[in-house]
Amino acid sequence: MKLERTITTIFIVPTLGIDREELKNNGFVNGYIKDGQRDVQYNNAVYLLFLPKNLIKFKKFLDELYERSDSLVIDDYDYAKDHIVIVCNLNKKWKRDYDLVMKGEYSKTSFLFQESIPKVVMILKNGLHRDEMSLQHKIFRKSEDLRKYWEEELNISLPKNVEYWEGWTEERETLTENKV
Repeated sequence: MKLERTITTIFIVPTLGIDREELKNNGFVNGYIKDGQRDVQYNNAVYLLFLPKNLIKFKKFLDELYERSDSLVIDDYDYAKDHIVIVCNLNKKWKRDYDLVMKGEYSKTSFLFQESIPKVVMILKNGLHRDEMSLQHKIFRKSEDLRKYWEEELNISLPKNVEYWEGWTEERETLTENKV
């Protein structure tokens, strides 16, 4: 199964202020805007799916998230196949930006929202590390290399006034049994 990052993971999870390496080191799988398997749905929340390799390390990570003074974590629960979900509050100051992300209008998000997401990421390619502009910032800025990539991939010519990333679909952004 090929894992595809959700738009929630790409644009919303980074605004939670959880270190990217901490997520990765604790078995982060993907982020979702709701959990289709649960009767209780939290408003203004994000559902983080994990498959931790080390439960003791994960428990410490989870305890540290609960201890944050900004009430980041709302809930956590287990699923089959050793998966764990952590439900986090969304930052209310980004409400307008989250709405734009859900409309697929990434380049219209606020400068402050864009700045809350790292501009540069370290890439490992051919055994060498190098810094590269993050995917999010390529999308925000409608980078030329991203446009060229999609034009080659889709064999079309993209006008400059369109967004260079796919739009939001509720189904893809909802945690379901087949995603666990």
